[in-house]
Amino acid sequence: MRRDCRGDSVWAASPAPPCSESDFASRMIVARNLTQRYSRAGASGSDDTLTVLDGVDLDVASGEVVVILGPSGSGKTTLLGLLAGLDRPTSGEIELAGASLSTLDEDARAALRADRIGFIFQSFHLIPTLTALENVIVPLELLGPDRAPKTAEAEAKARELLTSVGLRSRLDHYPAQLSGGEQQRVGIARAFANQPAVLFADEPTGNLDRATGEEITNLLFDLNEQHGTTLVIVTHDLELSRRAHRIIHLAAGRVDHIEVIPKSPGASLGDSSGASLGASSGTFSSEPAR
Repeated sequence: MRRDCRGDSVWAASPAPPCSESDFASRMIVARNLTQRYSRAGASGSDDTLTVLDGVDLDVASGEVVVILGPSGSGKTTLLGLLAGLDRPTSGEIELAGASLSTLDEDARAALRADRIGFIFQSFHLIPTLTALENVIVPLELLGPDRAPKTAEAEAKARELLTSVGLRSRLDHYPAQLSGGEQQRVGIARAFANQPAVLFADEPTGNLDRATGEEITNLLFDLNEQHGTTLVIVTHDLELSRRAHRIIHLAAGRVDHIEVIPKSPGASLGDSSGASLGASSGTFSSEPAR
């Protein structure tokens, strides 16, 4: 075990590289002493307290890919929700994209998410009454008046994103007309629509078969490299996790250890092998797995 540039205790297969100014200068997420407790009724009618997270500290640098890994019940999804500003911790502080979440009311938190944050969900969360194109346009419509593009510009951007994920021929299809893999491609395109500073992904391959999950993983990392987005992923997928820069291992609501993934010289963002991810044109595939 050693300490990394952030002061974290980490397990790593190689010596620590020298720290540079960039290791300290641009931290996209800072979490300190995060604790989350829920009250529940005991068997005798008395109140009982469930501690889901207990004193979690975490820093994520700008442009970093971090995976949160742990068994069911370890607090992974709860931690993701807190970091993304979807819930408030019982105690502790979170700074997200330069904003202290504890100082923001619900409207301000929603505005921050619309402006700076993207989400990818295990169950896709597409709006069933909207086409693929319309689903991708939604985040652009939620931007404030100073940033929201005109209708024609929003449609053009959505078309470009759906083409980049291999769905150019399915723009007018509704979610029920798409396979699981295709729905997740729409979800990824939607997540990048507002050019987020941070993208949170909760089990992005959890509802997909192995082959489709690999395609979605390649696509996600390829687009992330192109956009330079900070990426935080909750997953049970060990192969996906090895492509991150660091793995945060949770156990019983605490950070058990942090694993640094060694990168080959010249490796792409999120790639532990040095292999190129996706096509050089930025278009993943014109015929997605179904």
